[in-house]
Amino acid sequence: MQGGIKEWPEDERPREKMFKQGAAVLSDAELLALIIRTGDPGSRQSAIDLGRGMISHFSNNLRELASADLGELCAIPGIGPAKATSIKAAFTLAARFQGRKLERLDRFTSPRQIFDYFHHEFRDSRKEYFLVLLLDGNLTN
Repeated sequence: MQGGIKEWPEDERPREKMFKQGAAVLSDAELLALIIRTGDPGSRQSAIDLGRGMISHFSNNLRELASADLGELCAIPGIGPAKATSIKAAFTLAARFQGRKLERLDRFTSPRQIFDYFHHEFRDSRKEYFLVLLLDGNLTN
């Protein structure tokens, strides 16, 4: 579509569409457009165009987009520091929501619990990590 999103029919604008139909009906590009808020006046791309470009840049893989660092995001035409930090913040918040932090009184009682806990934290890392988990069989503490 030509022109800014504000010129689009109301039913096709991401924010209005979300209010009327819910977030589930929005495409990934529309959701990214809501996060970055504005297009790129220099290239005359809408926020949705930029969202599509980001998704395409990472081979339609949201996990790769989520694990991109700020420099990689800023390298995408039309994405500057403000948009890159908004995107990174949204993905970081989603990752924190998905995972959970270990509480002092939590106990691991199976290897699966250990996997589930650390999987969320490290699954998208681009670095290799070596972790040591010290276990205590004392159940009275």
